[in-house]
Parts: sequence; structure tokens; C-alpha cells
Amino acid sequence: MNRPAVGILMLETRFPRPIGDIGNPDTWDFPVMMYRVGGASAQKVVAEDPTSLFDNFVAAGRELIAQGCAGLTTSCGFLSLMQEELQGALDVPFASSSLMQLPMVEALLPKGQRAGVLTISAENLGPAHLTAASARPDTEVQGLERDGAFAGAILDDRTEMDFAACRLEMIAAGEALVSSSESIGAIVLECTNMAPYAADIAAATRRPVFSIVNFINWFQSGLVPRKF
Repeated sequence: MNRPAVGILMLETRFPRPIGDIGNPDTWDFPVMMYRVGGASAQKVVAEDPTSLFDNFVAAGRELIAQGCAGLTTSCGFLSLMQEELQGALDVPFASSSLMQLPMVEALLPKGQRAGVLTISAENLGPAHLTAASARPDTEVQGLERDGAFAGAILDDRTEMDFAACRLEMIAAGEALVSSSESIGAIVLECTNMAPYAADIAAATRRPVFSIVNFINWFQSGLVPRKF
């Protein structure tokens, strides 16, 4: 097996990770290396101050680099807040968040269209997260209910998850997002646990949907270019 080029800085969690989730090895067509960051709970990173964990992320990132990873990412879109700082502290390409796709996606859309964001928490995702990802601070954002099947399971770190209910929540949130503005021509999924539902959201909204999975597939293809 080839050595993993992509290292994933994982939150310290126990909730289920189906295929399509960043933390399921079967999501990837190439080897990845995962490393849990001590103290980095989903609640801490989403609803509190993730910058207090900066040293923990640097130590974990350097460990992945020492094991041969040529590029690093994280398992939470809210970590865009630390893109610049971690990029400066780590000696390999670093992609903190799926939100970093927003400028590229909008550059591809027809004139007058913009990208919107689905997030695990609209209450906590603010202009600072978007600006740190080089995105428009006024990007349209739609969140999930805090006590719903999806956000509740992740933020409370439950050991069980109702995937059918999560799927329905994702579709409803996607439809609400595109209904909020006729200009929304694409959707970017902030949360790395939303990727298993990307196809369902795309089918329901008739919009292209961009997740952490397609972002890291692109990232890895540059770290390890295909031979022809």
C-alpha cells in the first residue's frame, strides 16, 4: 500500500461515521492517516473557542507530517478560524475547512448566482469563519436544528444516530436554503459529516453540492498526481 499523502486532524469523538463521512476510511479511494486531537470535541470547536486548542492541533499535525503526510486537513469546517495560524505553523499544504471551496465554486457559477452554505450550526457560523476561508462574509447560511437527529447526535457525541432522520433533515435544510434566495446556484457543506447526504441534497434542490469529500479528493490529486 502506498503511504498516505493526506493526514486528517480528527476531533475527539465517538459518534457513528458512515461511509461518506471524513472519518470512515472506506470513504476514500486512497490511503489516509487520521490522528485525534486531544480535547477537540465537536461542542468545543463549534460552539466554543477552538483557538484555545491551537497547540494541540500543531502537535498532532507535526506528528502526521513526521509519519509522511504531505498535506493536512481537519474534520470540522469551523476550523477555518485557524487556517492562517495553522498554515503558518505546519510545513505542508493545509486545508482547514470545506468552506475554502466557496470562492472557487462561485467563480464557476453563471453570472448572478452565488453559493450558499449548509452548516451544523447557523448560530455559531459567523462572518469570521467565512472570511478566514476567503469567502464572502455575507454568504447565505442555513443550519440544522440543534436538537435534531443530526446536530444533536454530533454535538452531544452520542453513540447512535438515526441516519434516515438525518437524511430528511438534510434535504429539508437544503430546500430551505435554495428557497431563501433565487441567486443560490450551488451548495457547500460546511460539516464534514454531511457528505453522506450530498447526493440526496443535490437531487432535492437540483443544485450542485460540494462537500469535504470532493475537496479532499481534489487536494490529494495534487499531492499525488495521477501517472499517465
